[in-house]
Amino acid sequence: MPEMPALARDTARTWIDRWDRQQESGLPDREDRFTALIDAAAEGAGRPDPLILDLGCGPGSLAVRLLDRIPDATVIGVDADPVTLALGKAAHEGAGRNLRFVDLDMRENGWTAALGLDRQVDIVVSTTALHWLIEPELRALYAELATVLKPGGLLLDGDQFELDEKENPVLARLDRALREREDARRFPDGHSESWLGWWEAVAADPVLADRAAERDRRRVDAGHHRHESTQLATHVDALRAAGFGEVGTLWQRGDNRLLCAVR
Repeated sequence: MPEMPALARDTARTWIDRWDRQQESGLPDREDRFTALIDAAAEGAGRPDPLILDLGCGPGSLAVRLLDRIPDATVIGVDADPVTLALGKAAHEGAGRNLRFVDLDMRENGWTAALGLDRQVDIVVSTTALHWLIEPELRALYAELATVLKPGGLLLDGDQFELDEKENPVLARLDRALREREDARRFPDGHSESWLGWWEAVAADPVLADRAAERDRRRVDAGHHRHESTQLATHVDALRAAGFGEVGTLWQRGDNRLLCAVR
């Protein structure tokens, strides 16, 4: 990415607060899912100082919560989004935490070599991110992770996983209907700022506009939504093909699930 002026910490934190509010508006159970994921990470790490990869880390919302609960952990946040990476670095790096952000495209083969790991990874986490990958990219990602994750290590992925309508047409329809009905009850007057609205505001901010343009150039959101990687069965099959043993749902509210896979 071309060199751009560093962001002020207060500016970054203001934008991250706004990011969290719009995320919670679209996913009201976000904090509950974070809590379940971190509970599983703390229980399954096997040591007090685990090495954790946070994939599609964004501005570090999950990473800082992990370190609040597991302060001796080391978290490496991986993303290719120049906007959210800049916000996360400005807000959190150098703040006395073992947190590092890395600008990498997980769609590229062998991307883990650039992490400079000195030991095997204990836990891989991700939230609301891996559905962005098309199925071949997702399969390649899981195969890549199997080369750096320790035996018995966990992959914990929180996302909205849909059921395959061909295999389970009634359940898939009910799954979607329950989410829509609950959303209407919780937000009778509609949501506040949307995901798209947040990005439009970023592009309009002179401080972030160059990074937003770089994001467009990288086509970070190419292939987003409405493909096989939104389906639960696709992830389960890809994980098993990559050599993960146990694969299942640890926590769930409708189609909002925490998927766990054991290396």
